Amino acid sequence: MKKRILITGATSGIGRATALRLAEPNTEIIITGRRKERLEALKAEVEAKGAECVTLHFDVRSEAECIEHLKPLGRVDILVNNAGLAAGLEHIDKGDSRDWDAMIDTNVKGLLYVTKIISGAMVEAGKGGHIINIGSIAGTEPYENGAVYCASKHAVHAISMAMRADLLSAGIKVGEVRPGMVETEFSEVRFHGDKERAEGVYRGVEALQGEDIAEAIHWMLNLPAHMNVNDIVLMPTCQAGAYYTYRK
Repeated sequence: MKKRILITGATSGIGRATALRLAEPNTEIIITGRRKERLEALKAEVEAKGAECVTLHFDVRSEAECIEHLKPLGRVDILVNNAGLAAGLEHIDKGDSRDWDAMIDTNVKGLLYVTKIISGAMVEAGKGGHIINIGSIAGTEPYENGAVYCASKHAVHAISMAMRADLLSAGIKVGEVRPGMVETEFSEVRFHGDKERAEGVYRGVEALQGEDIAEAIHWMLNLPAHMNVNDIVLMPTCQAGAYYTYRK
């Protein structure tokens, strides 16, 4: 039977790399995102690897859109909850509530909306499944200027642990990947398009790439059936924690 894999936030970075890494014959890769042109471009790359590909153009922040696009899918074998973002980097007294809403609505509520639908279909199908949530070291290491982003990733960490218990009897594996510094569009989004400031985040370091995280996800998904990786932390060798990065 064809393996069906759903990846949210697949138009760039970790999501895009994961779609390409998991694409192989006898798989159907279902990719979601808000940028339609990028979804279509990625579809062509996925299909070139011998997989089938379905694109779903919607915003996970909308529960109605999640229901509209995901309910008709029915059974999905693997869900990678990748859609997420950081917005702003200020002390709490200077934060922008619009940024807070964007982070909470995407990183927490969006993940919940998607998971409720897909896990429900997994339970109903009665054939197990595998859910991988993309968290962050910020989910256990809060840092200055990142209160709400860190809070949203703390939520992902807690949700992942609780989901694992909730879905245990249904034979559904739940894992979380918590990366440190990954060079994607993350910082450009955080700084609202300020490319110069975003480039400064990665100056003097060899950060992880989306492909590195995708490789870890591929490994997690291909372990024996009796094994599960609950939580994996991935860091570039130049980074020891949220506050400790060596720059050349």
